[in-house]
Amino acid sequence: MTDKIVVLVTASSLRESKKIAKRLVEGGLAACVNITQPIHSIYRWQGKVTADKEFLLLIKSARELFGEIKAAVSKLHSYTTPEIICLPIIDGSQEYLQWISDSVKQPDKPDE
Repeated sequence: MTDKIVVLVTASSLRESKKIAKRLVEGGLAACVNITQPIHSIYRWQGKVTADKEFLLLIKSARELFGEIKAAVSKLHSYTTPEIICLPIIDGSQEYLQWISDSVKQPDKPDE
């Protein structure tokens, strides 16, 4: 098991997806964010089954940064309840995992 993660976030538009992705990468919270073509999401919301077009963000980062990622996405996102799901990267290419480490900031440490 590594300390690297993939975070899944859906957004309603390509513009919103790009804004979130750019802020995460520029802020050192993500090494990379992939944005998919529109996907078709069918989900239950406020007691009704709903279908919408969304964009899926695949965010690569480090586990220690998840709290900051969650806060940043929540602040930037238009949804009341955005999808923010953290999945562990169990294993991967050592070179790629090192690149993630080199590309993200060190997590904020509490004052000692």
